[in-house]
Amino acid sequence: MFRLSCLALIAVIGACGRGAAVVDAGPLPPGPSAITPAVSTKTPDSPSPERIAAAPLSFAPIARGADRGVVTINTVGEEVDGPFSRRRRARELKGLGTGFIISRDGIIVTNNHVIEGAESISVKLSDERVFAATVVGRDPPTDMAVLRIDAKELVPLPLGDSDVLDVGDWVVAIGNPFGLSHTVSAGIVSAKGRTREDVPLDPAGYYSFIQTDASINPGNSGGPLLNLHGEVVGINSAIRGGGAQGIGFAIPINMVKQLLPMLLRDGHVTRSAIGVQIRDIRELSDEDRVQLKIVDPNGALLVTGGAVIIYVAGGGPADRAGLAPGDIITSFEGQPIDRSAKLQWLASTLGVGKTASLRVLRDGKTVD
Repeated sequence: MFRLSCLALIAVIGACGRGAAVVDAGPLPPGPSAITPAVSTKTPDSPSPERIAAAPLSFAPIARGADRGVVTINTVGEEVDGPFSRRRRARELKGLGTGFIISRDGIIVTNNHVIEGAESISVKLSDERVFAATVVGRDPPTDMAVLRIDAKELVPLPLGDSDVLDVGDWVVAIGNPFGLSHTVSAGIVSAKGRTREDVPLDPAGYYSFIQTDASINPGNSGGPLLNLHGEVVGINSAIRGGGAQGIGFAIPINMVKQLLPMLLRDGHVTRSAIGVQIRDIRELSDEDRVQLKIVDPNGALLVTGGAVIIYVAGGGPADRAGLAPGDIITSFEGQPIDRSAKLQWLASTLGVGKTASLRVLRDGKTVD
């Protein structure tokens, strides 16, 4: 009988938790129209000598091209002394963050934590005009928010393809660190697919961060991370705590594009679920790997990726489909599962009532 020999790290597929906390890069303490994004033409092929030699002599053209699409977000809220305090004194809290324009008619994307708890939100454009903003939609589990301002003929930033980013690619961040508006920093993609295990975040969230060494500081939150084509490939969102320097994290823009239609239409995200708890295959003990028949006689893994089911909710989709603890999901709707976080994301965004095709490794044999 399958068992796990160590404490299970549980990932609930399609969890609908709210209020994801972020080790954020802002705001400073204390404190719908259809979108047709531009798609990058860059390919994920192995780097060629020409590509390696293509590092820019200057990032100025990228910064100039994106400047009008980056906005400063100011928020005002109110904090009241705790419920057991004798003095019910209200204090005004002001916050500062960044956002970027994605449509000519005033749709702006930023982080949820930039505007969370705000009683009023204002947006300053690069030409110094200031507009009151309303919240179109929010999704705390991914730390996304969409705003609208009453302005026309704006200059939106094109949205790229974060899936084709390579570790080592140049990226540019623009934002308002410490209130220094429209600050530009550059660096490279340091890693991809960073999850809450890499950054101390609320476990209810959905994260697959782009890690970058482009300088990100308080006030940068919600600003764009750009590739060398001037396309947005991420939303700058978090920094690594504990004194680490030069490590920032951005939400991949492909995650944003997937949720935008729901946020624009409904103001929130409705998530689907298959009804399992899972863990990464690499986290299994040697004993578990032998029981699951996924190692060779020398103890080497026969499969390098997959999400191991540790619990199946009775009566749920997975239970009705015949999935069981010990099954290893290696593919979901034709997309390889290299880690449990990817399955969590795909299952939660497929759509309620949809039918999914899974490839499963069971007792050393592959079944669909």
